[in-house]
Amino acid sequence: MLFWCIIMNYTTLIQELETVAEQLGVRLRYEKGDFEGGFCVLRDQKLLVVNKRLPDARKASSVAVGLSQYGIDETFVKPTLRQYIEDEAAKLLKKR
Repeated sequence: MLFWCIIMNYTTLIQELETVAEQLGVRLRYEKGDFEGGFCVLRDQKLLVVNKRLPDARKASSVAVGLSQYGIDETFVKPTLRQYIEDEAAKLLKKR
């Protein structure tokens, strides 16, 4: 199990994930709708859309999965944050 929860709460976790998105040049948008969230390219712009009505835990998960879909291998990410992103992506793969 990951120890990120000891270090930070979900609000802080989301802020850290938003910083990674910014480093990658990915625009992060929180919108209302009938969706969880995901990564896409719209008019040559890298975009990660997350449902703003989700609880913070699911928002964090959606952002993490979107970042993993984009790819974080070439970017420095704090080890605990990288582990969280990898864990969330692995959970999604298990569900499929």
